[in-house]
Amino acid sequence: MKAQDLMTTNPACCTPSSTVREAAQMMRDHDCGCVPVVEGESKRVVGVMTDRDIACRCVAEGKSPDTPVRDIMTTNPQCCHPEDDVAAVEQIMIEAQVRRVPVVDAKAYCVGMIAQADLALNGEAASDRDVGRVVERISEPSRH
Repeated sequence: MKAQDLMTTNPACCTPSSTVREAAQMMRDHDCGCVPVVEGESKRVVGVMTDRDIACRCVAEGKSPDTPVRDIMTTNPQCCHPEDDVAAVEQIMIEAQVRRVPVVDAKAYCVGMIAQADLALNGEAASDRDVGRVVERISEPSRH
């Protein structure tokens, strides 16, 4: 199975100049915990904004909801390509300890998102044991 078979297509995206409030509203409105941060009409991925980024880098630091996304986003996110095998996506999640992976084309344009839940909900992509292994590995304490 390939990433394109599981990904959410046309995910909600924000820009570096969007506010944290706007990103949080997108997450609420689209029922997601991660929004790709893109530049230009081509939607080239330059980062991701996660619910954790908002909690730890904005709220916990006393920053305003009007803070630009660029100030708290996660830069250089690990991405995959539509034709990547699901096993490669799992490996990205494990190595980067992330639960969501942007799917980009050859020009780094955002074409989708894959979440840990996508792996769990699709029985063909991974067995329960595989999903459990991925969740366990993602959740290990940071090695930094």
